[in-house]
Amino acid sequence: MRLCFILNPTSGTNRSQNVAALLTEHATAAGAEFDIMPTQYAGHAVLLAREAAAAGCRVVVAVGGDGTVNEVARGLLGTGAALGIVPRGSGNGLARHLHVPLDLPAAVRRVCNPTFQRIDAGQINGHWFFCTAGLGFDAHVSRLFAQAGTRGLATYVKVALCEYRHYRPTAVQLTLENEAVRDTHCYVLAFANASQYGNNAYIAPRANIQDGLLDLCLIDALPLWRAVRVGVGLALGTLPSSGGAQFHRSRHIRVQAATPLGFHVDGDYVADATDFEVLLEPLVLEVAV
Repeated sequence: MRLCFILNPTSGTNRSQNVAALLTEHATAAGAEFDIMPTQYAGHAVLLAREAAAAGCRVVVAVGGDGTVNEVARGLLGTGAALGIVPRGSGNGLARHLHVPLDLPAAVRRVCNPTFQRIDAGQINGHWFFCTAGLGFDAHVSRLFAQAGTRGLATYVKVALCEYRHYRPTAVQLTLENEAVRDTHCYVLAFANASQYGNNAYIAPRANIQDGLLDLCLIDALPLWRAVRVGVGLALGTLPSSGGAQFHRSRHIRVQAATPLGFHVDGDYVADATDFEVLLEPLVLEVAV
């Protein structure tokens, strides 16, 4: 079994490590045949993953954060290769959901001796996501976090607390499957394939990545009392019972917003829009865990 490690050299907060050397050391110790391909620009991992799959690699490993995992996974859709993960990001949401070790040597050993399973994936306005996507405040924070100049949980929390004072919910119409349109407001509308954003912040702790459904978490407003409940619920995995959010399950969702709303896929801001179509595609990606 041949592996290909697709390495994002800019991922994570510790960029002084020679990650390529560590990958070589531990993959060699595990007896693996492998290549290491560093990315050079945004979107490069999609192309590298397709090339590795076409070259016969059985497992193509994303070495980076959720954005790198998203790119590699997109490149592997419809191929015979499976996605592996060596987490190197700020949040590592999909890796945590799949119980991938955060320790590099352990993660390398895992992908060198994997078991395989298939998982669902989602699309929002044609953009694939494998962990979470969302509208509203989390997308707004994702956009500013990308511009912050530093990574890590502390930077994310700082940006979120600063923006909380100014952000206001947007009126939306929400349709689940063939249900009647419902009028509500969106402070956060998260579409969860997996259970968490990353850093063990559980936006949808009951989400099942193989059930053919997305878990929707709707927060229509976030006054201070509810913000406290949401924060505690995210940390403890008790958000559905906290009274801080509404939850639904659906395979096909439409959203119309009164004014443009930002949206993100797997933590990366994409764009603003007023009309959204969200779909769940069952068991389209093989993962090596």
